[in-house]
Parts: sequence; structure tokens; C-alpha cells
Amino acid sequence: MNVLILGSGGREHAFALKISKSNNLSKLFIAPGNSGTMKLGKNLNIDINDFDAVKDVVLSNKIEMLVVGPEDPLVKGIHDFFKSEDSLKKVIVIGPKKKAAQLEGSKDFAKQFLFKHKIPTANYSTFTKENYEDGLVFLETLNPPYVLKADGLAAGKGVLIIESLDKAKAQLKQMLLENKFGKASSKVVVEEFLDGIELSCFVLTDGKNYKILPTAKDYKRIGEGDSGLNTGGMGAISPVPFADSKLLSKIKNQIIVPTINGLLKDKIEYQGFIFIGLINVNGQPKVIEYNVRMGDPETEAVLPRIKNDLLEIFKTFKDKNLNSINLNIDERTAATVVLVSGGYPEKYQKNLQIHGLNDVKNSLVFHAGSKYENGNTYTNGGRVLAITSLDQNLELALKGSYESASKISFEGMYYRKDIGFDL
Repeated sequence: MNVLILGSGGREHAFALKISKSNNLSKLFIAPGNSGTMKLGKNLNIDINDFDAVKDVVLSNKIEMLVVGPEDPLVKGIHDFFKSEDSLKKVIVIGPKKKAAQLEGSKDFAKQFLFKHKIPTANYSTFTKENYEDGLVFLETLNPPYVLKADGLAAGKGVLIIESLDKAKAQLKQMLLENKFGKASSKVVVEEFLDGIELSCFVLTDGKNYKILPTAKDYKRIGEGDSGLNTGGMGAISPVPFADSKLLSKIKNQIIVPTINGLLKDKIEYQGFIFIGLINVNGQPKVIEYNVRMGDPETEAVLPRIKNDLLEIFKTFKDKNLNSINLNIDERTAATVVLVSGGYPEKYQKNLQIHGLNDVKNSLVFHAGSKYENGNTYTNGGRVLAITSLDQNLELALKGSYESASKISFEGMYYRKDIGFDL
């Protein structure tokens, strides 16, 4: 089977590594890929949001399966595009259709879905510039901190958590009246702040059956002790130690099952990964957000723990018989540490040579913001590499990742040295 993966990050490298080991694989293509994926298949330099370009690649390379990594093509309807084209209809697409992708593409759509199906989440209200004044009044009914979310995709920057009521009102004005996030903040969801510890739950569904994947926890802040600016993720742990059988049972019965049943009831076709961002509030799980793809860097911690042939799992989507698969999960802990460019998530340099990659022997190195030129690997983004180690417990897994990280260097390299500190 010929497979095309869309995306260029650590998540896509993790998918490529897993799929490259499949006995079901003939040829693997990654678009656009990075310096890690090029060793596992063929990188194709195309714009993944140019569906006609993707179509040309699929037809010329006889692609039979499309694995969509990031959210953008899904929210823009790449799955629908494939099903509307006679020449592409038979391609198995791993990723939901456009309407289903609104679970991530629209915060308001997601909140309406959660409330409709009585899935635990924060109380909220949605505002546009037409009822902006009502938004100011609603903010006054909440206790600080205040949570403001741009309705649409805003490259991970559309969620604001603000301590001061005056600043929250000012930000609401900027978002609704001054287009702070462009079209993404033409609607703003204002919701109550939930205090607790976060974790991520991942579900794979063929539209009828589902499988619950290992839990993970990622670390979003740039600074140690969870301080500083939000990033795309500085590290991840899987499984989550505090997610005991009691909490996992609540997550399944109160959140996962109602989500799957809700999609079926609403006749929303969903085929692919559902990422459920959760917060544990005094033993009660509540949904913070849905994503319609795997998270990054959680993928780099979760996928290495799945022992199954991933392509074999995906192939079941053709006939919707995912229930025929028994997941085989590695009991060990995976710890992922992300190495970033100095200055990230703000201004940073690119094209800095990376040294020491060949010195790492006992960890997996997933490439993200990196490129290969003239026999050398260089930085090409903010989050450059993700180091994952598996071991018998969290302490040993972290030790392995930090030892491997110390062997790699590039100018200005930074990583958090406290991943897992709160567990």
C-alpha cells in the first residue's frame, strides 16, 4: 500500500516512523516532511492546503491512503474534496470531514456540541461585535482569571487567560472590534476558568467503532515551573500517573462515549483521531477543547507505546471494522523533551547547524523544525527536535531523554529541565 502523510512536524515524523515499519507498506511519501522523514520515505515539497496539488501527488504516486497530520487541511475540507472527486474516492482518508472538523475549527460549535450532549465542560457564552456590550456584562459575572477564546483557528495563539477584569474587557474589544486574530476572532467564546491539572485523551474512530489510546500530558509554557509564554508544547509524558482506573472510567463514560454517540446522533461523519483536552477538577474530568487530529508533542510519546502495526489499524477504516483490532500497549512510560531555538516562541534564528544527532543511541529523535542540506542538518523552526525515551518508570524515562538531549547541540538551543515535575 502506498501512503501519503501530510505535515512537517514531529507528529508527522512519529507517524512516518511507525508506518515505515509496517508489512503492509509499499511506498511512503511525506508532504512536505522534514529532515527526519526523508530517511523513512520520500519528501514532496507541496502546499498541503492546495488540494489540487495534493490530488496530483496522489494520482501520480498511486496513493491508497492519506494520513492528515495538522488541522488546517481538515478544517478546510480535504476529506470532503477526496470524496467528491471520482479519481480519489477510493483513497482511505485518516482525518474527519469538514463539518466534523468544526469541533476544532469553531470553539462555539464545540461548546454547543458539549452542552447538547451533556458532556462536562466550563460554562460559557459566545459574542460577536453585534453584542460586544453583552460580552462586557458577562465578564463581570465571572470570577478571575478570565478565559477568552477566538472562535476560529489562530495558529495556537487564540486562547487568552487574563487575571484582570479591565484587561479582559480590553482584550475582548481588541478581538471583536479590532480584529486581533483576524477572521478567527469575529466570534469570541468567553468561559469560566477551570482550576485543576490537565491531561490529554486520544480516541481513534472509524465512524462506527472506537479505540481509546494511551493518555498523555503535555507542557505548553516555555519556562520551567510552567511559566512564561505558551508554546506549541515543550514536552509530554505518557501515561499520566494520576489518571487511575477511577478517573479513566469517568473519562470514558462521561466524555468519550457521549462524544462518539453525539457524533452519531447528529449524523456527523467522523473518521480519524479525536484529541480531547481535559482538566481534572477535584477528581471530575471536564473538556477544555477538542482537536480533530493527534497533538504535538503528545504523538511522540503516545505512538511509540502502541505496539500494533499502525497501517493495519488504519486499513480497517475501509470497511469500518476497527473493532476487529486489539490494541497492544507498551506498559512502559514514554517521556518526550522538546529542544527549541533560542528566543522561541518569539523571534528566533534559523539555519543553525545541529550537532550530535548520531551520538543518540537509546532514545528516539523526532525532527520538527529541521532541514537537511549538503550532508548536514540545520534548524528550520522554533521547535526543532523532540527526544523520546521509554523506560520502566517516569524517572528513568526522563533521565534517558535528558541524557540524549545533552548530546545534541546547536547555537541557542533551549529545553525545559523540569518536564514531569508536577507528577
